[in-house]
Amino acid sequence: MSEFYDEYSESLDGEFRKLEDALLSDEVRLLAPSEPIRLTADASVADAVTRMVDNRRAGVVIVDAAGRLIGIFTERDLLTRVVRSGRDLARTRLGDVMTSDPEALTIDDRVCFAINRMHAAGYRTVPLVDAGHRPIGIVTVNDVLGWLARVFPEAILNLRPGDRVKRPAQMDGG
Repeated sequence: MSEFYDEYSESLDGEFRKLEDALLSDEVRLLAPSEPIRLTADASVADAVTRMVDNRRAGVVIVDAAGRLIGIFTERDLLTRVVRSGRDLARTRLGDVMTSDPEALTIDDRVCFAINRMHAAGYRTVPLVDAGHRPIGIVTVNDVLGWLARVFPEAILNLRPGDRVKRPAQMDGG
């Protein structure tokens, strides 16, 4: 045992093993994904934004007539493809500004794969689909953070004195 190895180092080793086990064994279903808001490509951006705000969601999924996923429209799409271009929200169709044929996950995928895809591709919002490619959920970065808080509740609940925590009901821009 090295002179730098102590109880703290030993507890860190245990925490890292716990995280590794959870990453490799937990499935996306444990991220508690939200029910998706489904719209068609003909719906307006204004309708999508209203539903996103009313339901506190980061995006909506776009489906075809059979209910299969054909696109996603997120806050990032709103800013980069609509607001930045000066488009009229009421007249702009989702089909014109959505991300077509987005990468999707299933509830059986591992959390480590979801994190890999979100990190490597820069996604903050990923749709979940069933075997028929119909949207059944949406996973966000916040879902991953919530999962981490559940894996390590002691690290979240045992904040050192003086740390300020935002009130849960307080809304902010993020």
